[in-house]
Amino acid sequence: MVRVTKTDQKLASTSAGPQRALGSTVSAAGRSGFFTIYKHGQGYWTRLMTYLGFLLLGGLTGQFIYSQTHAWIGSGKAVGIASAFVVIWAIVEYLIINKPASADFLIATDSEMKKVNWTTRKELIGSTKVVIFFMFLLTAVLFFYDMVFHTIFWLISVLKSPPPFITG
Repeated sequence: MVRVTKTDQKLASTSAGPQRALGSTVSAAGRSGFFTIYKHGQGYWTRLMTYLGFLLLGGLTGQFIYSQTHAWIGSGKAVGIASAFVVIWAIVEYLIINKPASADFLIATDSEMKKVNWTTRKELIGSTKVVIFFMFLLTAVLFFYDMVFHTIFWLISVLKSPPPFITG
């Protein structure tokens, strides 16, 4: 006979994860519902920015739908279709982001981003100066090569216009 303690039962219930039926989620507090936020408060900024990014994508797609359909079906119906698309997109995206697998991924991403060793402002400014300097240096070298080849091709009559630094 195997003895099951309360601790074992608690571990078994938490390791099984939340149950999901017909789009509903079960929160940590045991509340369930269609629009319940899974693991509320964890990975807040990552989830919010992901949602806003997908909402922007849906809004731009809605604008594209409007621009492609308003000439054919009138602007009133086109606005309605585009708005309906954006609303449906927002609801579906909300449900996808709060799906336990998606939410756990975004929460893990948020915790990994907290472990990143970000550069200081001084290091960032120094690196930016180096990149800009080498960008201008490379631009000058390529301009010099362009003028040399322009002159060579003008001298052998491949190009009809003289280089800008030669007058006459």
